[in-house]
Amino acid sequence: MEIAIIGGGNFGTAVANIVARNGHKTHLWMRDAEQVQDTLTHRENRRYLPGHKLHDQIHPTGDLALAAEASSLIFVAVPSHSFKQVCEQIAPHIQPADILISATKGIYADGFRLMSELLEECTPSTRVGAISGPNFAEEIADQQYTGTVIATKDATAGALVQEVMRSDTLRVYASSDVYGVELAGALKNIYAIICGLAAGLGVGQNTVGLLITRALAEMSRFAVSMGGNPFTFLGLAGVGDLLVTCSSPLSRNYQLGFKVAQGMSVEQASEALGKLAEGVFTLEVVHIKSKEREVYMPLVDGLYQILYQGADISAVISQLMGSDEGADVEFADPAGWLSNDSGELAK
Repeated sequence: MEIAIIGGGNFGTAVANIVARNGHKTHLWMRDAEQVQDTLTHRENRRYLPGHKLHDQIHPTGDLALAAEASSLIFVAVPSHSFKQVCEQIAPHIQPADILISATKGIYADGFRLMSELLEECTPSTRVGAISGPNFAEEIADQQYTGTVIATKDATAGALVQEVMRSDTLRVYASSDVYGVELAGALKNIYAIICGLAAGLGVGQNTVGLLITRALAEMSRFAVSMGGNPFTFLGLAGVGDLLVTCSSPLSRNYQLGFKVAQGMSVEQASEALGKLAEGVFTLEVVHIKSKEREVYMPLVDGLYQILYQGADISAVISQLMGSDEGADVEFADPAGWLSNDSGELAK
């Protein structure tokens, strides 16, 4: 089959190589005409994924209509702030039966919408979903062992994505909780910044363990406030992605936090990284929403004070350490998530 990857960043390029190696003609759309030409010439995305040759089945293109119309399975892998615009651009070239999968981790501020919700709203497709997990593009491109989650309510579409993506080094798990999987992927970027800050301050491993577990508590608490399933956060798209992103210098969000701890402003850190980390956008919208819903998120509040209000890091740490401790584990099968209608434990 023909597959389109809309977005020629590092992750989009890595996904393109995955599906192309599985024998599918793959259209890799890039916005920049010069990047398209350079990639065609060198058979390598030298800007975003240098050192990794493109499979012969990959066809870089700047023609969005061609890529979308030729493909019945489309992965959209553009930054969250331009996601809605790209959805609107591809909409005239989409059929209702086409499968559209978000490969972007983020939240659209207007209306607090996730990427799959934008796919549903802006295109005719009735078969949407999202992939998420601990998926650093460089490691995927190196064919290191990893896993991802395809979340969709359309079981047939999910099975197809599993088929075109799985390989000897990539396991693809399925979930029907699209909202939870996407929310986990977006929220963890906030806590990666926090862990980068901690690393920049030279904290110990005990501190890292405290931060990650409290981050998971905040993420789950927020998910419940939004009507989500907190147990989704115990899976690959939740704790799996959180652990990786909060402990790896490969994460742009982690790097931004580290640089801020070293004395850089957010603007200076972003300039050094080449672009603003996704978690900075997510932090602002989650902070607003948590206040609206009165969700207790002290780590989000503290980071917001540092990045948006210029608060002193030491003062925020003292504030956090002086707050009251609640329960270690807050959720014990709320609303019967783990039980079936008869009250028995679901398999």
